[in-house]
Amino acid sequence: MALPDAADAEAEEAGIEDDGIVDLSFAGPEPIAPAAPWHARYLDLVSAYLPLLMMAMLAAGTWWLVRTAPAVDAPAPTAPPRHEADYVMTHFVVQRFASDGTLRTQIEGDTLRHYPDNDTLEIDAARIRAIADNGAVTLATARRAIANGDGSEVQLLGDAHITRPTVDNERAIEFRSEFLQAFRNIEQVRSHLPVVVTQGASVVRAEGMNYDNLARIVDLKGRSSATFFAPRKGS
Repeated sequence: MALPDAADAEAEEAGIEDDGIVDLSFAGPEPIAPAAPWHARYLDLVSAYLPLLMMAMLAAGTWWLVRTAPAVDAPAPTAPPRHEADYVMTHFVVQRFASDGTLRTQIEGDTLRHYPDNDTLEIDAARIRAIADNGAVTLATARRAIANGDGSEVQLLGDAHITRPTVDNERAIEFRSEFLQAFRNIEQVRSHLPVVVTQGASVVRAEGMNYDNLARIVDLKGRSSATFFAPRKGS
């Protein structure tokens, strides 16, 4: 066996193999590259999660559109009717008849306006005839009147005047005020303003009143005064 010479020993100590390859394992760890700036790392992170963020925003926008979009089959809300006249008549005559064909109410005036929201008639220079079951005719006039749809309730405003004709042995009676409210079905007249009631030669003044024709009672309100004249026998 041949002993290695001095050159071979020096080559082994230097880490040089026989085939000419140098062993660098003794050189230590590789140098570490310097860290990237923080804004570069932030951009890399955003770039990595950008597709996910865009998908999340798209899903949220789609959900909002579904929640806020009106249903296709849902009926549109109906706006409440406004207090506006749907038709107007001038120099008119309106008549209301009972189920048997008899005339119950006749309303005349210069101008009539109908309001559909509460089914009322507003009349300028109103002239009204109301016919009771017994055929008695009550007349009413005013500068302005407001009546319900069937004419069973009428408010007279401005120089209001109601006349109930003579019935049997009872004399005619008149009501005058700036406001009178007449109810045809229950045959009552009311007022919260000063009123003058005249029957024959008798005159009653009061700050208000309720008159019930069926009961033949006048309920006077507030301060009142009266002048009564008894009818003469045979008159």
